[in-house]
Amino acid sequence: MSNSNYIIAIDGYSSTGKSSISKEVAKYFGYIHIDTGAMYRAVTLYAMEHFWSEETGFHWQHVIEYLPNLSLEFKRNALGENEMYLNHTNVEKNIRSIHVSEHVSDIAKQAEIRHFLVEKQRDLGKNGGVVMDGRDIGSVVFPMADYKFFLTATVEERAKRRYKQLTEAGVSVTIEEITQNLVHRDSIDESRDVAPLKILPDSIVVDNTTLDKAACVQFIINYILKNP
Repeated sequence: MSNSNYIIAIDGYSSTGKSSISKEVAKYFGYIHIDTGAMYRAVTLYAMEHFWSEETGFHWQHVIEYLPNLSLEFKRNALGENEMYLNHTNVEKNIRSIHVSEHVSDIAKQAEIRHFLVEKQRDLGKNGGVVMDGRDIGSVVFPMADYKFFLTATVEERAKRRYKQLTEAGVSVTIEEITQNLVHRDSIDESRDVAPLKILPDSIVVDNTTLDKAACVQFIINYILKNP
């Protein structure tokens, strides 16, 4: 695809491998990869550190008022992969914690926060040559994307993958906690008033319950190559 600058949207449920699969697809085509979930997680991390308490939850007015002051950047690491920087600090590991996962859907359903991040995402991908993954890329961020994929898998399989990822990173968590978190996030993502998670009529649905990452990546690449 040497002469094309397509926008490839990859949406789907949490822990379906969107980010890792999107990275490989982007690498194959020489495109930029943007993990929009990392942007929501970074806002969640900051909001939890500054405008949240166990007793009262988020102070939404303060969160929203501070948004214009947030610096969100993707920087390449030594492996050539993008990592999330919040206010010039690498927070890639911090934003993947189960604590952030428990609250990111609450952040993501706020209209003002979604509007703020959608504008940033559109700016990042406006010139094409990008693989962007999230929950509303094909429906809201880039409804005219050249390719739209939607990844899904059973909750049980997603929980196993997330458990493996977190325990390998040294995080102490049970698979029951992860399963509950996924079910809760799915419910919020699908039912929120602003940009709910949904399968679009023009999306290519990929159920990767029984597909490993390599097979899923190859399916997406082959589809694009065969449908230029």
